[in-house]
Amino acid sequence: MEPVTWPNGGTLTNEWVHGLMSSFEWSSWNLPPSQLPSVMPVNVFDSLILTASKILHKERNIVHVDDLDSDSKVVVVGDVHGQLHDLLFLLKDAGFPSQNQFYVFNGDYVDRGAWGLETFLVLLSWKVLMPDRVFLLRGNHESKYCTSIYGFEKEVLTKYGDKGKHVYRKCLGCFEALPLASIIAGRVYTAHGGLFRSPVLPKRTRGKKNRKVRLPEPETSSLKLGTLEELMQARRSVLDPPWEGSNLIPGDVLWSDPSMSPGLSPNEQRGIGLLWGPDCTEEFLKKYELKLIIRSHEGPDAREKRDGLGGMDIGYTIDHSVESGKLITIFSAPDYPQFQATEERYRNKGAYIILQAPDFSDPQFRSFEAVTPRPKANPFYDFENVIDSDDEMDKSALDTNEEQASH
Repeated sequence: MEPVTWPNGGTLTNEWVHGLMSSFEWSSWNLPPSQLPSVMPVNVFDSLILTASKILHKERNIVHVDDLDSDSKVVVVGDVHGQLHDLLFLLKDAGFPSQNQFYVFNGDYVDRGAWGLETFLVLLSWKVLMPDRVFLLRGNHESKYCTSIYGFEKEVLTKYGDKGKHVYRKCLGCFEALPLASIIAGRVYTAHGGLFRSPVLPKRTRGKKNRKVRLPEPETSSLKLGTLEELMQARRSVLDPPWEGSNLIPGDVLWSDPSMSPGLSPNEQRGIGLLWGPDCTEEFLKKYELKLIIRSHEGPDAREKRDGLGGMDIGYTIDHSVESGKLITIFSAPDYPQFQATEERYRNKGAYIILQAPDFSDPQFRSFEAVTPRPKANPFYDFENVIDSDDEMDKSALDTNEEQASH
């Protein structure tokens, strides 16, 4: 297999992107991880990630998918988590990006699976080729915090050796550029985690004699659903928790989960983000005249610990069905997580959503099985001992990250 070369003039073609996918699939079967640079040289990696980062940095926090006509289809994809072969199947099954075939990827491209780097680079190549047809949103795993625990950092260092720190640093810089949410056809809101709070706390009121009136307790009583305007103004470059102040919104958008209990409350299980109830889904949909919220973030391991919400055995759930529309969770990594012991596997299907005319708000679900066989691989993280609850905030790891960042 000849190494990938950057095209003269830097203009990608459909053939180049398909060649990259073929090269990565071949190398996954035939080369050890440390030989990836023989297929994807560092200079080609640099050119691709620089070109993609420039495109992504120009996009707003919310990307609008509006250039749609009666023949257009929009495919919404959930977590793929480094499962390269399942991603390649999905692209072929749904149809590759084209003038009439749009894609919105809802984050979590890396970690847990063994081919996070190749997965991310395939998606970046499609973004460069068709920047107004392929939209890549950020997930909570596109962060220094998660990638240092769940394998992507070690994967990159293993694959690129003495150039690994350089490659990893460039990936982190690209993660900073990823938008936070999309609105499709003015009818569908998508984000990795979902809804978010307003960073502005209610003002204290005063009594007749200028006495301060005590704010109600507990703190959750002051939580208020955020607005799209606040989301547009949020700072999205922050890579690590805790998100506070003006950084609250990115943390919520990436880490929050739905609940069957009404209102907004802190997401105690994850240790970051919010839980929001059906009333909040209705309020958000009605306020912005939307029909659907599509989010991801929860695989079968996360869902088995959640009361009142469906499992992820077919790759999606409809979590809230309210007067104005629906809240959907979509998860696109089948047979997840990859390194679960055979007898303990969830054997879940992955899924993706197709949205079509006339108003792109009637979701068509496509479930699919994991690609088999797939190449043998070893995890790049301590699968047996990593925290049991998927993506739960690990305080000791966070402290270590913050200590390293301060040096």
